[in-house]
Amino acid sequence: MPAQPPGTGFRPRWPLSAVLVTGPSMSPTLRHGDAVLVLRGGRRIRPGDVVVAVFRSRPDLLVVKRAVRAESGGWWLSGDNPLVTDDSRAYGVADVRGRVVARYWPHPRFFSRRRV
Repeated sequence: MPAQPPGTGFRPRWPLSAVLVTGPSMSPTLRHGDAVLVLRGGRRIRPGDVVVAVFRSRPDLLVVKRAVRAESGGWWLSGDNPLVTDDSRAYGVADVRGRVVARYWPHPRFFSRRRV
């Protein structure tokens, strides 16, 4: 299957897709190397959901973050690790592509909304 051109973003053909987490920004909820399932569509995104998104100022960067609040037609996102600032504090509003519903590797776990 050919690779997508840069900047085309995350466009799965099926409602459920696999995404690999890289970096420490979502620790301790998700760690570097965790594999998660992302649901596109379904219920609306709510504050506290873990999501996959693309920042408007960095369309080439696909991120896994926690939705904080709806803002300017997009979402303000934050990582669970406050020491890492590669979230909306640095890049602004993001467009959500899907909601993380489960981690399937290395330790399976289902996700629910967390208060923010």
